[in-house]
Amino acid sequence: MNRPAFVSVLMTALMCASMVAQAQSTPPIKILVGFPPGGSTDTVARVLAEKMSVVLKQTIIVDNKPGAGGRLAAQALKASAPDGLTYMIAPNATPVFQTLLYPPDVLKYDMLQDFAPVGVVVSYPLALAVGQHTGVKTAKDYQAWLKANPKDASFGTAGAGGHTHFTGLQLGKALGVPLTAVPYRGNGPLVTDLLGGQVPAGVMTAGDILPHQKSGKVAVVGVFGAQRSPLLPDVPTFKEQGFSIDTGDAWTGMWAPAKTPKATLERVQNALKYTLALPEVREILIHKAMLNPDFRSAEDMDKLQRAELVYWRPVIQATGFKPEQ
Repeated sequence: MNRPAFVSVLMTALMCASMVAQAQSTPPIKILVGFPPGGSTDTVARVLAEKMSVVLKQTIIVDNKPGAGGRLAAQALKASAPDGLTYMIAPNATPVFQTLLYPPDVLKYDMLQDFAPVGVVVSYPLALAVGQHTGVKTAKDYQAWLKANPKDASFGTAGAGGHTHFTGLQLGKALGVPLTAVPYRGNGPLVTDLLGGQVPAGVMTAGDILPHQKSGKVAVVGVFGAQRSPLLPDVPTFKEQGFSIDTGDAWTGMWAPAKTPKATLERVQNALKYTLALPEVREILIHKAMLNPDFRSAEDMDKLQRAELVYWRPVIQATGFKPEQ
């Protein structure tokens, strides 16, 4: 090896060693996830942890605290010091639906007072899928089918008291046919029953049903957002099909404890924005996890969760739904 090449290799090795030493000498960042390993929220957290650790030059670990619909992770975040070393990644069910369904003594935190938003991470469409046996292809087909088969006016949902549950009830109002929610323990069992004809329809995250739509085993009738999703560009919204319903996409965000220094939050927010723009990250999230990288600032995320609280509060109250505690 000639001298210039040797010097170049040596300098590169020294820089790498310096970065490793710096990362090892800095306390690690912890990302709390309120769900088991392997789910979509956990997947997002682990992809970000790997890439953001390089950007921040700091080790990032994912700490799963599953249980109570994400409340255990939120409670752990509230108990953490506001030192920039602990964050939470959670779906909008945590700041919105958990807040609206449970009293303060059960929650043990206030999403708007105890946490500081960092930014929206991803969004993903919610869709109505119907079984092949129904012959339904469009929203108007579904409306007609329901009126002809009132005993089958039900839909499956991954659990009770979440975004998909109340979206399905809103759909029933828009169609003029009351729908009954059939809760499942996750989208996996729901998809199995939908394919087998045990439940005629399901309201779910679109990514969980898309492979079966491509195979023709189910039909994805429409998405519930204000506009078509880039993940499902060929699936129209219900508004496009003449029905006044827009319950929005589901989304996942990142929070820190309240009183975390502003400069620290901005540093992590910038790293988050940069990471979500990386081609390899977008490839994983879009094509493998069926999630739309959708960075939004802390300010925009705060406005989003407040707007959803306002929208969903009267909807949930009107249903009279009471969760198990």
